[in-house]
Amino acid sequence: MTPPRQRPRRGGSQSRSSKSASGSTKRSQPTRTVGPDAGPEVDVHDPDGVRLQKLLAAAGVGSRRQCETLISEGRVQVDGVTVTELGVRIDPLRQVVHVDGDRIQLDESRVYLAFNKPLGVVTSMNDELGRVDIGDYLSGRSERLFHVGRLDADTEGLLLLTNDGDLAHRLQHPRYGVLKTYLAQVPGPLPRDLGKRLRAGIELEDGPVAVDSFKVVDSQPGKALVEVALHEGRKHIVRRMLAEVGHPVISLVRTQVGPIRLGDTKPGKWRALSSAEVSALYSAAGM
Repeated sequence: MTPPRQRPRRGGSQSRSSKSASGSTKRSQPTRTVGPDAGPEVDVHDPDGVRLQKLLAAAGVGSRRQCETLISEGRVQVDGVTVTELGVRIDPLRQVVHVDGDRIQLDESRVYLAFNKPLGVVTSMNDELGRVDIGDYLSGRSERLFHVGRLDADTEGLLLLTNDGDLAHRLQHPRYGVLKTYLAQVPGPLPRDLGKRLRAGIELEDGPVAVDSFKVVDSQPGKALVEVALHEGRKHIVRRMLAEVGHPVISLVRTQVGPIRLGDTKPGKWRALSSAEVSALYSAAGM
């Protein structure tokens, strides 16, 4: 007599193994990939939101089709959850999106500008003493913008402007060590060990300071052009540091903040940062 065929047990070892490897996913309800240490499934779908691929395309990540491919390949995360379904909708004002680990700003009200502050202009949006300030160069804009850090009136160059308060705070905080790069003209000649001394650190009245990098860009009789990079943000730090080693600054230009370069932006002019530059700023700020 042939023994009766046994029905597979529900929840058997094979089923558990398969589920453990891939996790269960309901339509339009993306979840975290379930692993040995994974927490509970997280649904990031907002039925009242906007389709994810549409938002990514509008943010300049790529065409709608390219963004759909990024989602399908598991390269897009929403609030830390990898999304692979094309029907997902999200709230761009509330949820955080990363593509290949880079944060994408989806809020179209956010503004990110690179401004070339001219010599003699005060770092203020509305100077109480009536001096020429950076607000005078932005009179056509309606947004309430913050300047990320400051430049002295007698220092020119790159100043970041944004209405993204969280990012502005992070970029200025010493904890995140965002580098600022300057070109300084100083009296020459320069001793050969100047860079070594500055990298080792020197003592100022408010504590020690050390540069992250130093190089001589040009040298002429009686003067030299040097590039200094440091993450310090103390007042007049570059001028005080170079004066301490016997080479007071003649002129000073900030050329870079984190990954953002001044480039060929003319004094008194500004340009909007690209989506790639904004993502790079978020990365530099650890966001």
